[in-house]
Amino acid sequence: MGRDEKIRWGILSTAGIGINHVIPGLLKSPHAEVVAISSRDGGRARAVADRFAIPRAYGSYEALLEDPEIDVVYNPLPNHLHVDFTLASASKGKHVLCEKPIGITAEDARRLRSVPDGILIGEAFMVRHHPQWKRAREIVRSGELGEIKAIRALFAYHNVEPDNVRNQAEIGGGGLLDIGCYAVTAGRYFFEAAPERALALIDRDPGFGTDRLASVLLDFGRGRQLNFTSATQLVPAQSLEILGPSGRLELEIPFNPPADHHTAIVIDKGESLGGELARREILPACDQYTEQANAFARAIAAQEPLEHDVADAIVNMAVLDAIFASERTNSWASVQS
Repeated sequence: MGRDEKIRWGILSTAGIGINHVIPGLLKSPHAEVVAISSRDGGRARAVADRFAIPRAYGSYEALLEDPEIDVVYNPLPNHLHVDFTLASASKGKHVLCEKPIGITAEDARRLRSVPDGILIGEAFMVRHHPQWKRAREIVRSGELGEIKAIRALFAYHNVEPDNVRNQAEIGGGGLLDIGCYAVTAGRYFFEAAPERALALIDRDPGFGTDRLASVLLDFGRGRQLNFTSATQLVPAQSLEILGPSGRLELEIPFNPPADHHTAIVIDKGESLGGELARREILPACDQYTEQANAFARAIAAQEPLEHDVADAIVNMAVLDAIFASERTNSWASVQS
């Protein structure tokens, strides 16, 4: 991919994550050009296209997929439509960056194994492209913390809007598929392994039927554990800690750090408990959505492999399946990846 060569993107729907984060991130990338956007509401598509100076607006998702000048589709549709429209995009010869979760179950996600050779499918966990995550994993790999044994994570927000897709159980709503998946990804990213089993305590909204509060324990074997809480009706909060026998690492804003503000990693060897003896590494401001776009462009251009592919996404869904299985049986559930 030359310096001036750009990947042409089509945006499948006017979802908030795209408008507020992904499109602005793409527009900052020297390797990306947003050429089209679609919506079931043609007027809505045109309005968003005008806002971002996107050349073409379509009044249906299918019309966008027929556009021969699109190289890659970004798919932020509701969760239950992720696999269907990813497959439809791939059948038109287009690569796909699909919002997380890539499906609603592992069985659903396994359908993506039928994608034609040469078509790349990525799951949009933008956090894995942020320098703070990469630096944290570098520290873990260095052995400075010792062999890490425990990861603790929290991700919460407050949303009780009945019409919001996150509160509609029948289309894949709920906290675990929306934000608990980030904690699962964190465990797999830093342990560099898949968990063997899951234990969950889940509270569901009596009206929506969605999981509004979940506390989960994942067993990664060899004494390694991830415990996390995800919540959709608590005060907004997030945290991520990684602990080993020799030190503790904390990412101060692990999941959605502001693109225009620096991030920080705290390394504590136990003497200071976060006080003056702790080391605080500052990383410059970074738009993780731009970094995600750059990485996907390099993979499409075969400059580097796609680090997290469909097989990786299926494993993440298998972990989430095990969490829900634990809820149903009120016991440990094995991860069937």
